[in-house]
Amino acid sequence: MASNAGAGKTGLIFFPAFDWAISPTHPEREERLLYTRDQIFEEGLMDLPQIEEYKPRLAENKDIARTHFCVPDVESQVTEAHLIAAGSTLTLADALEKGEIRNGFALVRPPGHHSMRVVHGNRGFCNINNMAILVEYLRTKYGHKRLAVIDTDVHHGDGTQEIFWHDPEVLCISFHQDGHTLYPGSGFVNEIGGPQALARTLNVPLPPGTTDEGIHYVLDNLILPILEEFKPDLVLNSAGQDNHYTDPLANMRFSANGYARLNEKLAPDICVLEGGYAVETALPYVNTGIIQAMAGLDYSHVREPDYVPGAFVQTDAMWREIKKTVDQVNEAWAKREEMVQMVRESLGDFYRRKKRVFYDTDMINESQEESVRLCPDCPGYMTITSSAQRGYGTLNNAFCVSIPRGACSSCREDAKEEYEEHLEDRRIGYVYLQDKDRDKFKFCNNMTHTQKGY
Repeated sequence: MASNAGAGKTGLIFFPAFDWAISPTHPEREERLLYTRDQIFEEGLMDLPQIEEYKPRLAENKDIARTHFCVPDVESQVTEAHLIAAGSTLTLADALEKGEIRNGFALVRPPGHHSMRVVHGNRGFCNINNMAILVEYLRTKYGHKRLAVIDTDVHHGDGTQEIFWHDPEVLCISFHQDGHTLYPGSGFVNEIGGPQALARTLNVPLPPGTTDEGIHYVLDNLILPILEEFKPDLVLNSAGQDNHYTDPLANMRFSANGYARLNEKLAPDICVLEGGYAVETALPYVNTGIIQAMAGLDYSHVREPDYVPGAFVQTDAMWREIKKTVDQVNEAWAKREEMVQMVRESLGDFYRRKKRVFYDTDMINESQEESVRLCPDCPGYMTITSSAQRGYGTLNNAFCVSIPRGACSSCREDAKEEYEEHLEDRRIGYVYLQDKDRDKFKFCNNMTHTQKGY
């Protein structure tokens, strides 16, 4: 954990993004934070010595390029609101690392956990992934090696999962409503990460109607024991709040007090707001409970006006399903090293996969082919060939190369060679080189023969 336990404050940042909206009546709108802010001020939380409010700042384009391949470029895919939402998480990271705060909560929008490594547009209300940008910033600026991301949103955190799929040093655990019943239709138990990072991605799909008791069973019997064994430098929480029983986009039965108790047990170093769309009936109470739990305050009085204790009960069938899922995920975690060794021996020098990504907000279909070198000396470089279409027209073709932290000389040379070879391929519109090892990023527009870097 961070070496700043002596700092007792909880840092907060509010950014409602007044000038960003998908549409005026869209569930992801500024009122999500305005009702919360009113509630917190009414409760007098901002006047307490345990709370410190910080002002947001803009993330730099380089912070985005460190995580994403934005097609055609960062400026085309993000607005100022996106840069401020991402930058707010970095402000809290700086405050945490300086010892100014014990923990922090970025109450910001737009959200980000559905945004993947390659970005052609908006999917699941997300353009860029605030949490993933925070992770890469913490690793680059402060040298953290092992980080854990716990996603408590009702929707599977498929973007965060995809970005760290091949990274054994980032543990991604997502519990969510079963993808058979809810967007994005993923997050099943068999999704456990790439061949060199097996069981560093863990998913806990839960049946619709899961209550406080079911979610805390997952926390107590799966998430907390695994965190204790993984021993991350920091625990980060993608704090979605749409497991709440009043959320209009899902079917779970979590309460505000249940969220607060979860936060107290999980003890995240930084929380980043994701989803949650019951703007009046849930968010003010859930956020109040989370903030009080983070600040070490009594949250026992936090309760929604319509909450009735004992109103939601899980059936025996639901309990059996939850316990079976927890057992399966625990088994995968226990066998992680054995699985990595077995899979690496069977795959050869490269791991390849093809996939399709649908951008539901912007109605874009993307086809990808991903290749990762299974290098014995380093994490291995990655290439991605991406083609995006809207309707019958091609939007953009891209070729992306990523050099990992700790890259060996062979992977570095081969990655640069692949980048340079594709600069001559006129079938590809954009070519990118993401050098995480040296924190340098550049791309070329093959149509105009112009290059740019961050």
